Amino acid sequence: MAIVCKSSAEIAKMRQSGRIVRQVLEHVRRLVTPGVTTMDLERAAAKQIEEAGAKPAFKGYYDYPCVLCTSINQEIVHGIPSEKRVLKAGDIVSIDCGVVLDGYYGDAAITVPVGEEITPELRKLLQVTEASLYRGIAAARVGNTVGDVGAAVQELVEANGFSVVREFVGHGIGTRLHEEPQVPNFGTRGHGARLREGMVLAIEPMVNSGKPGTRLLNDKWTAVTEDGSYSAHFEHCVAVTKNGPLILTQ
Repeated sequence: MAIVCKSSAEIAKMRQSGRIVRQVLEHVRRLVTPGVTTMDLERAAAKQIEEAGAKPAFKGYYDYPCVLCTSINQEIVHGIPSEKRVLKAGDIVSIDCGVVLDGYYGDAAITVPVGEEITPELRKLLQVTEASLYRGIAAARVGNTVGDVGAAVQELVEANGFSVVREFVGHGIGTRLHEEPQVPNFGTRGHGARLREGMVLAIEPMVNSGKPGTRLLNDKWTAVTEDGSYSAHFEHCVAVTKNGPLILTQ
């Protein structure tokens, strides 16, 4: 598949879908407290997406059953919301949301502590993962490469003693949820697809506190760390413009 560069009008549309994603995530973030289930978060997100006049991007995508992915502690990505998953103080939960509005997609993720007290190690995991996202975004400039973005993420993560997941990567986004190019959170500077004006990338570091290995649970969706370590996930959609990277989901 070819890489599709977007016009300024298309990027403006993607900003609208990105804004809805951000509103949903901020709304759901405020609901994250001990005793809440991940299905409570799901219902709140579904209601907000509908009220915004958008459609969920994930529900029905390869038969995925929900509008959110909610991944707790050792779960990396694609955790399925459930009445049975009750958030406990000290947990961390990654919340990934996508919408489509007027034919254009937005996609973003945050990882949120449950309650006030998480361990210093987990707080550092969240801070480093989010900082690595912004390091990757800063590299999303005309003339740089996908490898520059991945290397920027990887260098910060590994300098802090954490590891980057290899099996799951970021991606191009536009009139489809997943477009070319793939955007790994690791790489070699100067390698990979050259970034051009109008490209839109979903940059999404998934960072483990232990080793990078992953495995898939029996539900065929939920990816977890192989060694049982905790994992964090942050994501933004970013347009590559002549004036530098433009975040569409904030």
